Parts: sequence; C-alpha cells; structure tokens
Amino acid sequence: MTEASTFIDSLDNAKLPSNVDLVEWQGRRFYLVGTAHLSQKSAELAEEIIRQVRPAAVAVELCESRFQALRDPSRWRNTDIVKVIRAGRSLLLLSQLMLTAFQRKLGKGLKVQPGAEMLRAISVAEELHIPVVLADRDIKATLKRTWAALTSFQRTKLLVQLPVKAIVGEDIDSAEIERLKEQSVVDDALRELTETYPGVRLALIDERDRYLASKIRETEGSPVVAIIGAGHIPGIKRYFNQQIDRSELEKLPSPSITKRVLALGIPALIVGVILYAFLTLGTKQGFEVAGSWALITGSSSALGAALVFSHPLTVLVAFIGGPIGALAPVVRPGWFAGLAEAILRKPKVADLESILDDIGSLRGLWRNRLSRILLIVIFTNILGGLGSLLAIGQVLSLTGSL
Repeated sequence: MTEASTFIDSLDNAKLPSNVDLVEWQGRRFYLVGTAHLSQKSAELAEEIIRQVRPAAVAVELCESRFQALRDPSRWRNTDIVKVIRAGRSLLLLSQLMLTAFQRKLGKGLKVQPGAEMLRAISVAEELHIPVVLADRDIKATLKRTWAALTSFQRTKLLVQLPVKAIVGEDIDSAEIERLKEQSVVDDALRELTETYPGVRLALIDERDRYLASKIRETEGSPVVAIIGAGHIPGIKRYFNQQIDRSELEKLPSPSITKRVLALGIPALIVGVILYAFLTLGTKQGFEVAGSWALITGSSSALGAALVFSHPLTVLVAFIGGPIGALAPVVRPGWFAGLAEAILRKPKVADLESILDDIGSLRGLWRNRLSRILLIVIFTNILGGLGSLLAIGQVLSLTGSL
C-alpha cells in the first residue's frame, strides 16, 4: 500500500484534519479544504493535503482573471484607461482595486500574500504534475450581479464604505484570521452581511457556492482536492448533488424595465417640455427654459469633476458633457470628463505600478493619476445624474407645469 493510499484510508477511517471535509459522489472522492485567504496555516494545510493525497486534480477558488492577478501583481501597468472608460467599467475597476488594496494591506501586516494558499496549492500541483482547475465564476460577472442586487441606497453606502475600508482598514492578527475558518464565525459574518446587504448574499455567496460545487463535481478523476474559502464549504456540500446550470449563473444582468423606461423617458420629457416652452410660451421663454436646464445639468457635472480636483479643462468638458449625457442615455458626462483628464494628465508607468499602494490612502488615491481619473468618472456621473433630476423640476416649474 502506498503512502498516499495509507493517508486516504486514514482519512476515511478516522477524523478528518480540521477544516477538511470529504464528499463522496458517484464513487468518487472530493476533499474540500476550507481556508482563510490570508492564513499561513491555510497555505501549509493546502500543501500538506495535496502532497499526501496525490489527487487526480486540484481545484482552486479562482477564476482566470483572479489567477492572473495573483500570478502577476504588476498587471495593472497594462491597464488601458481609455478602454475602461469607454466600456463603462470605471466603477468596476475601482472596486476591484480597492478590494485588492484592502487585502494587500491586511496581508502586509500579517506578512502573508493574499491568496497565498491558492498559489501554494497551484505551485505544489504543478510540481507534482497534477492538473489544476480554476473553479470560480469570473470576478466581473460576480461583481456585476452583486451590484445589480443592491438598491440605490445600498450602492451609495457601499461606495462610501469601500474607500474607507481600503484606506483605514482594521487591525487584525493571525489568530483572528484563523478564527475565520471556524463555522460559527463564518455563520456570524454571513448573517451580518445578509442583514446589511440582503441582496448581496445571493450573488456573492449562494450563486458562487452553486457554481463552485458544479465545477468541482465535474473535475475529472478521483480523488479531487479543492482549496476553497471556508465560508463556501457548507453551501458547496449542500448543492453538490443538485443539477446546476452554470450558464444561468454567468449571465450578466440586463437593465431593469424601469431603468430602461427612465433612460428613454426622461430625455423625451425634457425635449418635450423645452419644445412646449418654445411653441406655447414664446422664443424668449423657450431659451430661458433650455438655458436653465443646460446650466443645472452642466454645473452639477462640472461640480463632480471639480470635487476631485480635475484639470480646469476637464471641468469645462464635464460642464459641456452634462447636458449631452442627460439627453443621450448611451453616454455619461463622466466619460467625457474621464477621457479629457486621461489626455490632459495621462497616467505614467509609475502610476500604474504604484496603484495598489497609492489607493491605500486619501492622498495617494488623489495623487495617482489612474485612480483620480476613475474618481472623476464616478463623481461626475453621480453629480450629473442628480443635476438631471433637479433640472427636470426646474424646467417644469418655469413652464408652469408644477
């Protein structure tokens, strides 16, 4: 009997090591190793299980983009900020950067690289010539589905909390990290998350539990070792025997009917009110209504750009883009402002190399040209949107409709 089979028999006949669960399905064995993403002990456990079990495959809680980010932390230097802005992904990129910066900040204090247990598992698997399966859903799909699950108030709250978390953070030691693998602590954390953001658990936890269960189950060979965050283990075990359609879980959310109606209805309402003013109240009143509307939408967008200390010409572009963005549902004033800032203050290589360090402080967040451009896009769009709502009330008032 080989050393590997002796170890497997001992796992079958005795208590499994802490944070390791055995799932048997259709004659195959799956060892689920629950980890904490900033734990040195988790990295050691991942290596120990893989070396002793010598599985047919190793599955890890990573998608391709997260895997590449762990393998190449300097990949941010290849960011094409113009493409990010044009694709409307400024908020998504900033969220990813802030979450990464927060993990990195914690990791520095603990002297552990975020995702160390995943990298260790992959490294050992490659050394032993064991296939590696990236079992998690793409991070972009997860973030977009999570964002869609939030209410407007929750989104605003999260936008405030993200930079605070990234900049301030919390003091946490290795003992606290290890406690995160305990089921009672995991349950408490998930309960708090559900209470704060009721819609988030579905996209961030439950859907990924199902996705991970499906990918792990379809991994070829036996036994399979899966290195997974401890919070996902109960859900994976619960969904392991269920039929799961991963294509449904990968779909990006479409705008709601209400959002689409508003996107088309508000510009139509504005144009209709301005035309009404010209046709029924006279040319002078029509220009007054149109000018008032343009001034409010332009000024609010410009204010958003100015709050982030944009270049003066960027503020001017935001002012011009405000009325355009309010009328055209496919563009946003922040896109004009962000592109202008990217041209006027093009990010340097140093900005791209230091983005994760800079984003950890208010000064660095503003100083770094890449993060400042992202902030300009977000603030200009938010203030521009609020200005559009104010402008509607103003033009209706001027025409006597209110």
